[in-house]
Amino acid sequence: MTSLPGFFITFEGIEGGGKTTQIRRVADRLSSMGVDVLVTREPGGDPLAESIRRLLLDPANAPVAPAAELLLYAAARAQHVARVIRPALESGRVVLCDRYSDSTDAYQGGGRGVDPEMLRTLHRLATGDLKPDLTLLFDLDPEEGLARIGTRGGEKDRMEGETLAFHRSVREAFLNAARREPERFRVIDARRNVDAVTDVVWAEVQTALEKWKIGRREACP
Repeated sequence: MTSLPGFFITFEGIEGGGKTTQIRRVADRLSSMGVDVLVTREPGGDPLAESIRRLLLDPANAPVAPAAELLLYAAARAQHVARVIRPALESGRVVLCDRYSDSTDAYQGGGRGVDPEMLRTLHRLATGDLKPDLTLLFDLDPEEGLARIGTRGGEKDRMEGETLAFHRSVREAFLNAARREPERFRVIDARRNVDAVTDVVWAEVQTALEKWKIGRREACP
């Protein structure tokens, strides 16, 4: 968890889980309450990291060696944390991030089979051990998630175009992470309609932020 003045919430899950819609809704609600909120994403969130994102997700660049893929994600995250996330948290802002290091564990670890110790080493290098205060995991069957993506039209990005078996491995890796760290993760049933999911998400965010505010008040002399 962060030891910084701000509060760090990540939105995770397989493709088609609806996390991007929910992050916008949470941001809008917090902003309407006067909360200083930053919305960002991974890979991306910074000009250099966004350039890396385009390289990583462009299907024209397939196939990408697993090691190269992992290192590019780590490079984008290192830039993002140093230039965007950490400064925002140091200034006391609430940061909402669409994907973070748990996605690397799930996609490159669960999906590609990268050694967990290598992942931990890269996370420490890229983030300085900066972990979210709360992680919302949007869970549903990968077949349903990919079907949702198919209704959007347009070309799938390189990760969306992976096999169903790959996405099933990614989902299981996410759920394993949630089982390992139940104090940080909240698993959200993403099969429900978007408004029902919003209600659950907001309840979790509200509870976490209230605890954070109490902690800030207690820390004041």
